[in-house]
Amino acid sequence: MRHLPPAFGLLLIASLPLAGRADLLAVPATPPATTSIALPQRGDSQQGVLARHGEPLRRHPPVGGSSPAQPPITRWDYDRFSVFFERQRVIDAVVPDAPAPLFDTDALRGDRR
Repeated sequence: MRHLPPAFGLLLIASLPLAGRADLLAVPATPPATTSIALPQRGDSQQGVLARHGEPLRRHPPVGGSSPAQPPITRWDYDRFSVFFERQRVIDAVVPDAPAPLFDTDALRGDRR
């Protein structure tokens, strides 16, 4: 039977307190206040978005579209938000640096019930 050097035992004992240590994820109690932006809704047409919000700052070329399973996706960037279209219809509108609110925060806090 082979014996381990004494330094190995000390290293193992020194690392035990680290085994129970975990990082803490801070979750805000309420989402930060954001300025209200009337974002385009899912299903809105490109014409409707243009009529309501005007010409975007940038229109990105379509991505995909090589098959019915991968329809063309287009993005328009406005000053405070971006709109994503599948063909001619809105599929999502997002505000950069404003993540969607978290709904299942109990699991993140460790509040297991």
